Amino acid sequence: MKPTSEILARMERSSSNHPNGTFTRLYRYLLREDIYMEAYKNLYANYGASTRGIDNDTADGFSEEYVQLIIRELADLSYQPKPVRRVCIPKRNGRVRPLGIPSFRDKLVQDAIRQVLQSIYEPIFSYNSHGFRPNRSCHTALKQVNRAFRGAKWFVEGDIKGCFDNIDHQTLLLILSKKIKDSKFINLIGKFLKAGYMEDWRLNATYSGTPQGGILSPILANIYLHELDMKVAAMQKEFAKGHDRAYSAAYSAANKELRRKEARLRIVKTEEERQSILKDIHHTKVVRRKLPYTDCTDKKISYVRYADDFLIGVKGNKEDCIRIKEELKSFLTSELKLELSDEKTKITHSSEYARFLGYDICVRRNDESKRKTNGTIQRTLNNSVELLVPLKEKIETFLLSKGIARIDKNGSLESCSRGAMMGLSDLEILDTYNAQTRGICNYYGLASNFAKLTYFVYIMEYSCLKTLARKHKTHISKIKQKYHCGKSWGIPYETKTGTRRMMILKFSDMKKEPAFGKDGDELYLPGHIHYANVNSLEARLKAKCCELCGKTEGKFEIHHIRRLKDLKGKEQWEKAMIARKRKTLILCEECHIKVHQADRTKSIRQ
Repeated sequence: MKPTSEILARMERSSSNHPNGTFTRLYRYLLREDIYMEAYKNLYANYGASTRGIDNDTADGFSEEYVQLIIRELADLSYQPKPVRRVCIPKRNGRVRPLGIPSFRDKLVQDAIRQVLQSIYEPIFSYNSHGFRPNRSCHTALKQVNRAFRGAKWFVEGDIKGCFDNIDHQTLLLILSKKIKDSKFINLIGKFLKAGYMEDWRLNATYSGTPQGGILSPILANIYLHELDMKVAAMQKEFAKGHDRAYSAAYSAANKELRRKEARLRIVKTEEERQSILKDIHHTKVVRRKLPYTDCTDKKISYVRYADDFLIGVKGNKEDCIRIKEELKSFLTSELKLELSDEKTKITHSSEYARFLGYDICVRRNDESKRKTNGTIQRTLNNSVELLVPLKEKIETFLLSKGIARIDKNGSLESCSRGAMMGLSDLEILDTYNAQTRGICNYYGLASNFAKLTYFVYIMEYSCLKTLARKHKTHISKIKQKYHCGKSWGIPYETKTGTRRMMILKFSDMKKEPAFGKDGDELYLPGHIHYANVNSLEARLKAKCCELCGKTEGKFEIHHIRRLKDLKGKEQWEKAMIARKRKTLILCEECHIKVHQADRTKSIRQ
């Protein structure tokens, strides 16, 4: 029997070669054992694999018998997903974001379904879609904006109100049915959508939406919003219009004047006249570079989407933008049962800043010219897109909200210590500051004003120093002297190979990411790769050998822990996991029970 990975790879090629084709008999692939082994491999390394849903089921205890039980329930159609456990995560605006935590058994089945859906839909998803896709990210979306939005006159900032919570189940299943002709497969997805959620020990039904936190939610949302991508693609074709003429009237007149002067230069006889004409030609070229090249009669729509946030660049007038916004609003309401957020969907002139994925975006109006390496003088910045860090709204807000800085009497930022970190070790404090500094600088590596983050890095360093000084009840100078190393400072720590040192991050350690690659093709990224080889977890489980006692008969299960660094190395099983540098250990049933009994005894004593 062929591995499921080979079948999925073949399905992906078929979907790529036949975008309008349909797929049948997909449910049978959910009855294969290896697809759940692959699903476990995708899930077990995640921190949430040890987070419980409404039951006590986690990645710990996974076995071949566990998989066979799931397959039997799917085969006789008795499988019923459990309600998800809902928790609410606070947002910065004071609202909350609901997060659903499924049972681990349901996570496995959802990941198996996701593998099948990804093979079918990933090849046909729009190039303009960047959210929750392999080899795509916020940076690929922003790079596309940098390239595709050149010369845009207006921005339409789009945001769908409560997109994940308001996805219509019936509409979603109808969209899936266009491509997938398998009622069992569609009905199983429907069961997950209708499973409900448990909140405050009360069971609630779900009538719309896909639970955020579910494995299926991202790809189902992309399939749903793919209809929006296709609608915008159709609008792009209808809206597109070429130039009425190749050059603007003023640029054309300057071209004619330049040709006349160049013709005179060829018949001139004296050196004095030649120099005079050369000056005139130079002057005409300077004037021409300040004139508009085209008459702006062309029309074009550019579009980028990341999850439920999208940005449209329009070459046209404001009336065109209003019409586009109303058409999209009507389409979302009538076809997808969604609503555009009036608060967040704005029409902005491209000379002003539009906010997208945490960046400020505008189109430059700059007539400055620059000599290229081949000697040509061009206006390289005019009509190009500029990505900027919103220093006040993002950086300053982050520093103030985390207690890293405060505003002094002069209204400027001043670093301060963080009392909440007093209980951490020196190394943990430095590691936290370094992680936050690196995260923000890496994310804003595409910004034109990236260099302005110098002061942010400086504040982070001195806030770290003040926190360490407050913890040890001393001065910053003493901390620097204690941890001095070369031209900077860092905290030493012990490893098996000897003493190492974690250095404080400096701005010189950060690198600005180029908006374009060497060949300008960094956006055309390869699709998902299916590996046909047996993964190591599956091979270890099928070896039928306890990795603790060596027993080769009976039932074998995977013992899973959340983090290796939580192990103390006192028990034999802990030593085995540390030696293997793995979060998993294949144990016989007797050893697994003993490990959990020892854990319970230890927790009771503590």
